[in-house]
Amino acid sequence: MAGKTTEERGLPKGATPQDALGLQDRLFSSESDNSLYFTYSGQPNTLEVKDLNYQVDMASQFSWFEHLAQFKIPWTSHSRGSSCELGIQNLSFKVRSGQMLAIIGSSGCGRASLLDVITGRGHGGKIKSGQIWINGQPRSPQLVRKCVAHVRQHDQLLPNLTVRETLAFTAQMRLPRTFSQAQRDKRVEDVIAELRLRQCADTRVGNTYVRGVSGGERRRVSIGVQLLWNPGILILDEPTSGLDSFTAHNLVKTLSRLAKGNRLVLISLHQPRSDIFRLFDLVLLMTSGTPIYLGAAQHMVQYFTAIGYPCPRYSNPADFYVDLTSIDRRSREQEVATREKAQSLAALFLEKVRDLDDFLWKAETKDLDEDICVESRQISNDFRDLPTLLIHGAEACLMSLTIGFLYFGHGNIRLSLMDTAALLFMIGALIPFNVILDVISKSYSERAMLYYELEDGLYTAGPYFFAKVLGELPEHCAYIIIYGMPTYWLANLRPGLQPFLLHFLLVWLVVFCCRIMALASAAMFPTFHMASFFSNALYNSFYLTGGFMITLSSLWTVPAWISKVSFLRWCFEGLMKIQFSRRAYKTTLGNFTIQVPGDKILSAMELNSYPLYAIYLIVIGLSGGFMVLYYVSLRFIKQKPSQDW
Repeated sequence: MAGKTTEERGLPKGATPQDALGLQDRLFSSESDNSLYFTYSGQPNTLEVKDLNYQVDMASQFSWFEHLAQFKIPWTSHSRGSSCELGIQNLSFKVRSGQMLAIIGSSGCGRASLLDVITGRGHGGKIKSGQIWINGQPRSPQLVRKCVAHVRQHDQLLPNLTVRETLAFTAQMRLPRTFSQAQRDKRVEDVIAELRLRQCADTRVGNTYVRGVSGGERRRVSIGVQLLWNPGILILDEPTSGLDSFTAHNLVKTLSRLAKGNRLVLISLHQPRSDIFRLFDLVLLMTSGTPIYLGAAQHMVQYFTAIGYPCPRYSNPADFYVDLTSIDRRSREQEVATREKAQSLAALFLEKVRDLDDFLWKAETKDLDEDICVESRQISNDFRDLPTLLIHGAEACLMSLTIGFLYFGHGNIRLSLMDTAALLFMIGALIPFNVILDVISKSYSERAMLYYELEDGLYTAGPYFFAKVLGELPEHCAYIIIYGMPTYWLANLRPGLQPFLLHFLLVWLVVFCCRIMALASAAMFPTFHMASFFSNALYNSFYLTGGFMITLSSLWTVPAWISKVSFLRWCFEGLMKIQFSRRAYKTTLGNFTIQVPGDKILSAMELNSYPLYAIYLIVIGLSGGFMVLYYVSLRFIKQKPSQDW
């Protein structure tokens, strides 16, 4: 474009640079201006906050294990009055469809607390006074779920699904059951078109480790996930965080068009640049939870000029007034001075609007089957992660070949009794140990997404439970096949199809039981390190009481009871019975070779207490117990995401 005349750019002769910018803007937005999907066809929405005072309990922001790490007693820390502070004070406003309200302010000004209160997710806080009304009704979880869509600051999307698949899953879960598949597909395509995602619709969403769409496109996908079910109120927490200025401007411009399409849009921003500030209808400037300005964005400079704080020429009003009302904590004197100034500005604003009602209305506006779906998404995401699948397959193959070739080369000469017992114990013990960390790590990588989707009511704990248990079965089966078959034949274990199938089934059940134990640990504990520590401690106790390291009769009371629930003990006993039961075993004593009945060997090692079918039932019962623990943990323990994983 450099060096071209206005005629070459498609502009009339004599056009100004502003005309060129206008043409560029029209070209950029022409794709979506022809569509009606941005227009909300439901009843007009209103959001009203009346005299809100919200108190944040700082002690509740830390979990019980963090209190213990600081040598504090968890149940007494909440009783200290000093741990509470006011998050929002004396806040009142009213917004309606067709308006976009931007909440701006420095860090700690109360933006996040306000969004939490509006959406009913004020974790660890309490409304001291005031009310929140949505569409003329007191806010309730059911009303929020019906009318309000909340887009969080951080995108929580499965990285290996494409943009279209991500939206299609949400369409299956959130759209009414009366919608046909054709209607769901059309809604997905409409949102893709409106958010300008056509060029990347079949590209993986991606994340830090998986290459996918750009940051701005990923943020628009997060908005599209909420937009699919056609909400009347759209709330976004720091939607431009991490985006470059051009992408951020276009994203807020999209939100502005959403608002003008008869929606109510509420966004939280830190310090928007000037071209973004001009897109706002309304602005709420806060500091320390107190409103400093609340009104039309176009009147903000005029208001502050009238009270003696004009915005310097060529300065961004958002930057200037956020800096003006920020608390400077570099020294005690500066903190006191800036806090007093902010309090005086807040008192002045409240005095000016005390006698006004609904002043925000004066801003310029224009008239206007769950389980199957979650499981399908889980399988699709897992099988798109080819590097991880290949690593797991290579790991199983390498371990299998290593163990197999270690015991290979005996020909017709059987392994000694102790060598065979050691081999069988290793087969049942090595793979479960590798599974634990992998399962826990994967669960914590999904924890934030699970937490937010459960909060949004996209599904309940039940569908996610079945998706995790059943959705990973294909990978589990392939893993056991790659691990079990080479070892069995290379080590020249008991020949025949029946012994092999019984051997394979028992290893399959034991590794599955270990997998469910790891899932339960991940759901019970708030951090990856705590869950992995608990699982490894439990696994080691099962390992030591498995009947190989020490005979079961030599165990004292506590480890003896642990051995009864040790899936490694039952795996070892079952594999030994498959190998030795009803079979004479030749063993060498000096220069003599004698035949010993396999059942006597089992009895001597105290591994003949139950029939083989009972061992399968016991392992299935242990798996069922861990499954119940996993479901209860998902159902009753909040899967709050943690940075420590």
